[in-house]
This record gives sequence, C-alpha cells and structure tokens, in this order.
Amino acid sequence: MVGLSIQTAHLYMKSPGVFAGKPFIDSIFNELRCTVKWMDIAVEGTYFQDASITQKIVLAEVTGPVHQILRGERTALNTIARCSAVATISYHMRLKIMDQHPDWKGTIAGTRKTTPGSFRLVEKYGLLVGGVDTHRMNMSQMTMLKDNHIWSVGSITKAVLLARIACGFTQKIEVECQNLPDALEACQAGADIIMLDNYTPLSLKDDAKEIKKLFPHTLVEASGGITIENICEYVSEDVDVISSGSLTQGYECVDFSLKIQKR
Repeated sequence: MVGLSIQTAHLYMKSPGVFAGKPFIDSIFNELRCTVKWMDIAVEGTYFQDASITQKIVLAEVTGPVHQILRGERTALNTIARCSAVATISYHMRLKIMDQHPDWKGTIAGTRKTTPGSFRLVEKYGLLVGGVDTHRMNMSQMTMLKDNHIWSVGSITKAVLLARIACGFTQKIEVECQNLPDALEACQAGADIIMLDNYTPLSLKDDAKEIKKLFPHTLVEASGGITIENICEYVSEDVDVISSGSLTQGYECVDFSLKIQKR
C-alpha cells in the first residue's frame, strides 16, 4: 500500500530567521513513528540570513511511513514557523538593545500574552532561544496583581497583603501600577516587583528613579506599548526589566516546508 511505504522528506527553511523548535519536531514525528535526522547546521539559535525560497536550507530528513509524514506535516511546520518567529524577533530586540545601550544590565522579557493552552510552551521556548526572558511560565510562578485584582478588594495594600497570605514567603509578588503614588503604595505594602504600565519613556524614567531611590531592592519593570521600534526609549539604569507583548503577538512567521523526496 502507498500509505505504508517508507519515504523520506526534507525539512527546508525558506526565509531568514533564527531556527528554533527542534524538540517539538522530534516529539511530533516520534509520536508518528518517524525518525528525524538533523543536519549538522541545524543548531538551535542559529540565525540563517541567506535562507530564501530560491536558496532553501535543508535542516533535517524525516523518514517513515509516508502517510504518517503527511499527518505530521502541518502541525510540525506551524509549530516550527511560530517558534522560530518568536526567537527571531527576540533576537533582533536583544541585538538592538546591545547595540544602542551596551552598558544596560537589565532584562528583556516576553509577557503573559501567549496563545492559550499548551502552545504557550512553544512561544516561551522561542523567547529563550532568541535570548530573552520568559517572564513567568504560567500563573503559578509568580503572583501578579493587575487593576482588576486591586479593584476587586479595594486597595493596593489590601491586595498585596492578601496575595502574600495566599502565596507565602517563597513566591514574588508583582503589582501593575499606572502612577507613582500607586507604585510607592505597592512598595510599602511589600511588593517585590513594580510594573510601570503604559508609561511614556520620560515619565517612566522619572518614576523609576524615584522608586529606586526609596526602595533600591525593589525590581522595576517597564511594560505596555513597547515594541522593537521604541524599546530603546525605555532603557534606564533604574529599570530592571523591559517586557513586550509584541514578542509573542506581533511576529512574522518564518517560512518552512516539508517535501517528500522523489525516488
């Protein structure tokens, strides 16, 4: 039967970008009883500048029953295209900061804005391969208090105190703040991280400086409306973390294809 014949397909990269997602490809085709043989050049985190439709780069050979290769094709390509895309935009954002602010000691991070369900893992993995931080993997890793949480209990102070009771001493608490008085209240209540959300670059730097002066051990995170185009405007010695939702929401997919080889 044709569907049971053993055949080989080549995985091609067809547009520039950072290659990321190897474990997911292995897992998908292992589940389908296919084998994946990676080329020596297929190193996670490698930026392939010359990849194009006319200059396709062979990254792997997939061998197995042809119907199983075809079953896994679209899932594998969708996964690696998006994982590599997240890695690519993360890579470019990190390089931009390093180029324009080489002395900045802070961290670039993704945000909570990931695809619901298990695909979050793919996007978080892409962030790491691209050289930035994942922020938090899920809601169990850190307690984050946003405006809705604060409004639901009545005040920042009460929200922080209730969160500390719930999460204990081992977990950090981050509070989203829109102005300096809110940020200082959160610091006084015991927050570990202050997120200055939707600030202009100038007001961000002013408030971050004041927070660090009064609470030098509290981490300051800048977030809200930050993209690869404007991220350098938010860099400051008083800002420890700059997070951007565009890393997992505003990317352009890297182009891959999987082609059965003619005998």
